Amino acid sequence: MKVIVVGAGVVGTMHAWHAVERGHEVVHIEREAEARGASLRNFGQIWVSGRAGGEELDTALRARELWEGIGARVPGLGFRAIGSLTPVRNELERAVAEAAAARPDAAARGYELLTADEARAVNPALRGEFEAALRCERDAAVEPRTAQLALREALLATGRYTFLPDREVRDVVGEHAVRDDRGETHSGDAVVLCTGAWLSGLVREVAGEIPVRRVRLQMMQTDPLGEPLTTSVADADSFRYYPAYASGALDALNAGQAQDPTAAAHRMQLLMVQRLDGGLTIGDTHEYEHPFAFDTLEDPYEHLTRVVESFLGRPLPRIRRRWAGVYAQCVDTTRVVHRQKVRDGVWLVTGPGGRGMTCSPAIAETTANELGW
Repeated sequence: MKVIVVGAGVVGTMHAWHAVERGHEVVHIEREAEARGASLRNFGQIWVSGRAGGEELDTALRARELWEGIGARVPGLGFRAIGSLTPVRNELERAVAEAAAARPDAAARGYELLTADEARAVNPALRGEFEAALRCERDAAVEPRTAQLALREALLATGRYTFLPDREVRDVVGEHAVRDDRGETHSGDAVVLCTGAWLSGLVREVAGEIPVRRVRLQMMQTDPLGEPLTTSVADADSFRYYPAYASGALDALNAGQAQDPTAAAHRMQLLMVQRLDGGLTIGDTHEYEHPFAFDTLEDPYEHLTRVVESFLGRPLPRIRRRWAGVYAQCVDTTRVVHRQKVRDGVWLVTGPGGRGMTCSPAIAETTANELGW
């Protein structure tokens, strides 16, 4: 079988991976020289902890298993089974963490409520003041800026993978074929369009208006911290954002503890991961209203800096990079992904939202299974 994959972000690359793994030939087409969208502009987190119970959690846990297996074969992914800590500062926040740790699926997530001293034993860089921390043992990390490059190198080594950059697919030609902007037609037994946040043009022509929206975020990265940050770190605002924390305790937190005005205005949470070079990736904001701003705002960065410094008990290293990104998210956020047959032999897979980096191996595996690869 020959599979044509359009889009070289993490979702597209994982579709290529599964096709090659099953013995098929892949032609992988990307409109840029390299993918430059949300697949690179994220935390590199394999984030199990906040996922909704049911299909979303099952997908994340399967993806976590796949990431670990692929990471053992492709060291360039930088896979680390580091887990996460969410420090809490008061009884309202602690109650949400306790409710999460009491979930029926808490063991599957690796939830454990730690005292402050126990949390510092796990992550000694957390020298600031907090009362306790929710640990999620199943969370992990990869290097987002280099993951696709490492996967591609492994794919090229198989001899069954061809990468065609700088080609924008303009048309779906009949069944099982696409035409690029150089006028070349690429035919196969199946075509998978993994176009990320590119929802106009070809996508609108072949799929119409789909129930997927674009979401903009702001993030930053620091110089090396100078010491290990042994887990990823979230703050209690993540309780307000992720569905796994829904509970009466969360209702009480929302009613009794107002979110910081800057965090509320920009729909913020803290997530933080240390890169292999020692720097910290820190974010993020969420903007849903179109048209998106073309510039980044400083207030969210200042808020994140204050929160991080309060957990670390020390000044943040110099900010090396700031950026904005856009990802595609299903309007019905309970859906893991939008998977649509748009022509015979042609499928569109998009809209995983902030789950893309976490869930992409399992999303692609499901596509492969459903298409009978």
